[in-house]
Amino acid sequence: MSLAGKVVIVTGASSGIGAVTAEAFAKLGSKVVITGRNEANLKATEKACKAANSKVELLLITADVTTGAEKIIKSTIDKFGQLDVLVNNAGFGERGSILDIDVDQFDRVLNTNLRAVFLLTKYAAPHLIKTQGNIVNVSSVAGTRSFPGVSVYCTSKAALDQFTRCIALDLAPKNVRVNAVNPGVIVTEFHKRLGFTEEQDAKFLEHSKTTHALGRVGQPKEVADAIIFLASDSSSFITGATLPIDGGRHAMCPR
Repeated sequence: MSLAGKVVIVTGASSGIGAVTAEAFAKLGSKVVITGRNEANLKATEKACKAANSKVELLLITADVTTGAEKIIKSTIDKFGQLDVLVNNAGFGERGSILDIDVDQFDRVLNTNLRAVFLLTKYAAPHLIKTQGNIVNVSSVAGTRSFPGVSVYCTSKAALDQFTRCIALDLAPKNVRVNAVNPGVIVTEFHKRLGFTEEQDAKFLEHSKTTHALGRVGQPKEVADAIIFLASDSSSFITGATLPIDGGRHAMCPR
């Protein structure tokens, strides 16, 4: 997939899609920068990357993307001297109706899902231009479809989709590609972090089989495979795309 030796940053690499994506890059011989807030979980990802490829070169950065964007890019360049791929995967959600949510919730979600992506992209862009690299943003089906009770999250992902398209046009003359993946329901800890109990999460995953055309929910590897494709030369004529990885959910209309 033309990714051997490429320097790749994966944010939110401490769990879920980010952890599996980092492992996939490591297996292909990339030099992988893994970053997240939970150092213990990052070390687990580091271990998985080394198990996938014992010769992998890794850089572990414990950081919050909302405050550490510049540090993440600078540390990567200091260590490896270049940057080829930026995977903006770190994401955050909170629940609540417009009758209940406050501006602090809005700020927390938008700061992680949009503002941090803007900052990372801004700091990374000059280095990606040098390598004619690319960016893959991890959005959501929530960016293309509307759901009650998660308006701020949906808004942040819709904005991320538009940001992806606009920055793709900004950077196209420099031969830097920018794309996004839009996962549907994927088996991760995401919904538990939204406040779901074990029972609620299991019930939600079971119900979600009926809301995805393929009759099941997705696995992190299925999203990671798409990220790898978009990051590689196999997608060399694709930019400004938002690719649903959602078992057909984006095409469905509830009745």
